Amino acid sequence: MGSLSTNPLSPVTSPLATQKRLERKPDIHQVVLGDILFDTWYPSFYPDELVGKELDRLYVCQWCFKYTKDQPHHLSHIKLCPLKKEPVGELIYSQGNHGIYEIDGESHQLFAQNLSLFAKLFLDNKSVFFDVGSFDYYLLAHTPSPSCALTSPQILGFFSKEKMSWDNNNLACILVFPPWQRKGLGKILMGVSYELSKREGRYGGPEKPLSELGRRGYVQFWEARIARTILSMPGKKKAMSVMEVARECWVLTDDVRESLKRMGVLGARRKDGGVAVSKKAVREWAARTGVDLTPPVREDAFLGR
Repeated sequence: MGSLSTNPLSPVTSPLATQKRLERKPDIHQVVLGDILFDTWYPSFYPDELVGKELDRLYVCQWCFKYTKDQPHHLSHIKLCPLKKEPVGELIYSQGNHGIYEIDGESHQLFAQNLSLFAKLFLDNKSVFFDVGSFDYYLLAHTPSPSCALTSPQILGFFSKEKMSWDNNNLACILVFPPWQRKGLGKILMGVSYELSKREGRYGGPEKPLSELGRRGYVQFWEARIARTILSMPGKKKAMSVMEVARECWVLTDDVRESLKRMGVLGARRKDGGVAVSKKAVREWAARTGVDLTPPVREDAFLGR
């Protein structure tokens, strides 16, 4: 990944951001994350006594997510922020310039609440920010190379996960911040969430219903993961059942079946009631769509697990 910088205080906009802004009620119109200015999409729950009922611009620290409506206060804070050199939490994954930091919401309540308040500006169907102690948070950070002008890690997004999920959800909330969307970073977060649940020995998936943006991301992620699994089977095995695919790639059976339907590669129903999926059909699908089958995360990049 190249430089993360954009023109300071030059708005980062997109058609989706404009559409979301038109759909929502006025609240906070724009946010400055460090020195990057961009539009918000939805209302959040920032306290009226600190932010007000409507605000043109909110300033948020890119390291600890503390917020203010006062620019001088913001500039003073980011010079001295204690998290400027290293994100909070434990580094559990490192690949190239990307790292994942695991945070216990109970141990870092203020950070988790501030992160959740910020995330709500871009999430429509998520509202829980006060019960952060029940969640773990996984921050995706970009660590600059020595030759880069930036000297501090930049948090690009995150996902949260319930510590105890009765539905075996391996992810509750996921967000790549708007300036860094459409760069494939969501796949890293999804890949880490599945690898963690695999290492815990349980099948899981994201909490549903998914947002429109989340659903699009997961459709691409599941299809590529499933195709990669099937095509990596031993050469002599020409087909496998939906259940076998689910077991091999640690994706819920329903998600596998729906993905295979979209891909158009489900075969005929077998005598045992299962449905076979042929490697040939998947290989043709991959060639036709040009899907990238490179794994978004590497197993050997996890630290101490």
